[in-house]
Amino acid sequence: MLQTFGFSLYESKVYEALASSGEPLDAAMVVKHSGVPKAKVYEVLNRLVEKGMVLDTVSEKKKRYTALPLDSLVEKLTRQFQTDVKKLTSSLSHKTVRDDRVWSLKVDESIRAECKQLIQRATRSIRISAWSDDFLEYVPLLERKEKEGVEIEALVIGQINTKLSCVHSFIPVQEHQGLERYQLIVADQDEMIFAGEEDTGWHAIKTRGQPFVKFFADSFYHDVALTKITQKYVDQLFDDEEIRKMIIRLRY
Repeated sequence: MLQTFGFSLYESKVYEALASSGEPLDAAMVVKHSGVPKAKVYEVLNRLVEKGMVLDTVSEKKKRYTALPLDSLVEKLTRQFQTDVKKLTSSLSHKTVRDDRVWSLKVDESIRAECKQLIQRATRSIRISAWSDDFLEYVPLLERKEKEGVEIEALVIGQINTKLSCVHSFIPVQEHQGLERYQLIVADQDEMIFAGEEDTGWHAIKTRGQPFVKFFADSFYHDVALTKITQKYVDQLFDDEEIRKMIIRLRY
């Protein structure tokens, strides 16, 4: 019966010998009553002690062993079984297959609806970058999520009025007229959507694939850093014609 709970044949024999004995046994007596080879008995006894199945003591300079009482053993195995069942249930219920595919989405209204759903699902953080008129549509939802404790950081191309605590504004100069409109949202560092405006309308990609999520999250911080540096050192940077051209070429 003990073997059905994962105990070896030798472990079962040693426990049975100790449980049926009216007094503690030393290793030699365990060998005699269990039939377990002498070369194996100490190893088996030590394993049973570690598992809480056997108690040991030193008496008259000799180590002796006794079995955990049967009632205690039954309670121990029952608790262990219940714990294992809970762990198994929890493990299986949380093992869902991650969808790392890159999904393509078209039509402005569909993209905006999906962006709002992505913001709504976020529980820890949101990184969002967009032009001011597009960003304005998400402001009420973002402000509500920030009140719920979600960390919000935004980069807005243009001016915007909002109660959000962390908003970076980039004001394009005349040479930036060729900048392409886009929207980027990274939620919980786990899922992202990037949308760009093309001749035929808006086109977006959405994914949980971590290489893409990390790349676009890094791109967001790149743009934030570039915005802050440009704002702080605008005179020095734009007075240098070579650096000015390099900055103008960078795509936000």
